[in-house]
Amino acid sequence: MRVHINGEDKQFDEGSSVADVVASLGLAGRRVAVEYNREVLRAGDWAATPLRENDALEIVHFVGGG
Repeated sequence: MRVHINGEDKQFDEGSSVADVVASLGLAGRRVAVEYNREVLRAGDWAATPLRENDALEIVHFVGGG
């Protein structure tokens, strides 16, 4: 199925969750914020949020420094 991630179309298996996408991008365990179809999604809800064709995700990760 096609999912829009940060403005780019990506393909994922049916039944994939938001948590699966975050893990596939190598961002699991990092400080990440996910907007799912224009709503900020709590990290605790990622695994229980299945993706559907044409869903849109904006994923940002935080970088510290100074």
